[in-house]
Amino acid sequence: MNQTLASELIINRELGILEFNRRVLAQAEDPNTPLLERLRFLSIFASNMDEFFEIRTAGIKEQIRLNPLHQGPDGLTARQVYKEMARVAHEMVACQYGLLNDHVLPDLAAEGIRFHKRSEWTSEQEQWIWDYFFNELMPVLTPIGLDPTHPFPNVLNKSLNFAVELSGKDAFGRNSGRAVVQAPRSLPRVIPFPKTVASCEYSFVFLSSILHAHVGALFSGMEVLGCYQFRATRNSDLFVDEEENKSLREQLQGELPHRNFGNAVRIEVADNCSEEMKAFLLEQFSLGWDDLYQVRGPVNLVRLMNVPEKVDRPDLKFKPFTPGLPANLTDGDNIFQVVSRGDILLHHPFQSFQPVIDFIDQAASDPDVLAIKQTVYRTGTDSELMQRLIKAAQRGKEVTAVVELMARFDEAANINWAEQLEAAGAHVVYGVVGHKTHAKMAMVVRREAGKLKRYAHLGTGNYHARTAKLYTDFGLLTCHPGICQDVNDVFMQITGLGDAGEHGYLWQAPFSLHSNILRAIENETARARKGEAARIAAKMNALLEPKVIAALYEASQAGVQIDLIVRAVCALRPGIPEVSENIRVRSVIGRFLEHHRVFYFWNGGEENVYLASADWMDRNFFRRIETCFPLLDAKLKKRVINEGIKPYLKDNILSWEMQPGGTYKKRARRGHGFSAQDYLLNLLAAKG
Repeated sequence: MNQTLASELIINRELGILEFNRRVLAQAEDPNTPLLERLRFLSIFASNMDEFFEIRTAGIKEQIRLNPLHQGPDGLTARQVYKEMARVAHEMVACQYGLLNDHVLPDLAAEGIRFHKRSEWTSEQEQWIWDYFFNELMPVLTPIGLDPTHPFPNVLNKSLNFAVELSGKDAFGRNSGRAVVQAPRSLPRVIPFPKTVASCEYSFVFLSSILHAHVGALFSGMEVLGCYQFRATRNSDLFVDEEENKSLREQLQGELPHRNFGNAVRIEVADNCSEEMKAFLLEQFSLGWDDLYQVRGPVNLVRLMNVPEKVDRPDLKFKPFTPGLPANLTDGDNIFQVVSRGDILLHHPFQSFQPVIDFIDQAASDPDVLAIKQTVYRTGTDSELMQRLIKAAQRGKEVTAVVELMARFDEAANINWAEQLEAAGAHVVYGVVGHKTHAKMAMVVRREAGKLKRYAHLGTGNYHARTAKLYTDFGLLTCHPGICQDVNDVFMQITGLGDAGEHGYLWQAPFSLHSNILRAIENETARARKGEAARIAAKMNALLEPKVIAALYEASQAGVQIDLIVRAVCALRPGIPEVSENIRVRSVIGRFLEHHRVFYFWNGGEENVYLASADWMDRNFFRRIETCFPLLDAKLKKRVINEGIKPYLKDNILSWEMQPGGTYKKRARRGHGFSAQDYLLNLLAAKG
């Protein structure tokens, strides 16, 4: 098989991520999205773009610095990629603020939810705002006048700041003409007016508006000529030398504070900022004009994320639901007895995550349970599961936690849980040097009828109860001896030393997952060449690995029918005549974040179905510990096909079709509209 790909057959990763964010932004644009959810999608888009700049843009800038002429697999140099990234990002940010100011905020105001501009304040509101500024804000502000003894401050990553232009002299006769005021992170960015001064049911004011209105009070005797909010985004990738003779936890604890002060990669400023001040800010942060983003409104829309929670208007939000339970599992069941009768498949968020918590909780309390092992990638700061593991260790169970300290942006939380687990007597392992432990698996060892029996949970998503209400994922509870033996072997690999060996059921990265995926694709290719029916369907977050893409192109040319449901970035180009004309790529963006990894191969009618923790990316195949597991129960296999593949191929409301050039078009609705997420809610959520 020829696995060398021409550059024109590969789509750039960074540009693909921006296309995904464009689809997220489209949810805020869609009038069929409930109004407060449109506001939330604007915040989600802002958060996504923050991470894009902190990680992807920072990486491209580093490539430009080290090797500006090096071409990636797509044939583009880092400088070419950056130029196109900047063009697209500026275009999307302009669209974002256009949606906010021209559509979402006016529509909210019409519904009695108003964000008051300074020009709209009543005299009563002005008095309340002055009192708030004087009592709550002014005592914690530290204005910094810029002069030779007060250089430009090292502002925190993504913090709200104000650049102030001044005239006149202070008490010491100084006048540099400029100052910086940093807004305290401890204060909310959106503040509700009390009912006594509110002009409608839900009245809010931005902290930036309050500070802007009264910034002059910080500079007594001087005249404020201009006050402009700004925000710097910095490189947030951590450098940790895993070969250094020092504990990974200690290295991370020392490195985390520097995340707030990495090299700047973007400056956001208010649209009224003077040309002189813009040039000054760019100079301070060593950035160019392409790195400057002027916005009509608050420079940090992420802080609007929680506004819907403060507004009691169910009619302007997604309809609430209660997650269901599988028919063979009811609340209060002994989880081990139920699993002994047959595997349990959980489909989140449509079905509850509670059985996973119960699995560990009952294991912690069960006198017949001897040991619990679990991987920890993302769990949250208030994880019920971690509390159950701590309880199990305190009760004398042998608890082993494989904690991934390098889970980006969750490092601090994971360090905290690792320390608490160790204090409770658990064995805490930090994985393998050079490989993130990304597998989602837990194992319980229980004594039954004088013998030891293993139970396992395997999933496509994290052990995070909050995101389990927002992300679509599958989880499997099983006591199948072969699968449990494989899970045990993976834990033994991670915590001990020894050969990888071969598993009977699991495909594992970095050892066998990539080769088995290629082998399954090649099997469909070979069958198609013999004139047999051949089909592949796969659902994942990202598709980037070149050899897998080459294998899919070859399968398409052999006549294999291929459907790919890729939420975010896909480097493969579908629909190219004589190359990928049998490949269709869809992306589904909706209320829930699509997070399943489901791999389906026709295999002569056997219909092999696998669930995995891994996307089809280089890092997942070669630099992470991942698991991919088969559905052995015929009924559960059918469920995964009917819930994880077919509805998404049928979707014509939330679905986008990828074009050969890498752009996406909303799938045309022909006849009755069908939403995969709504269908699964109706099918699986608790009735009534």
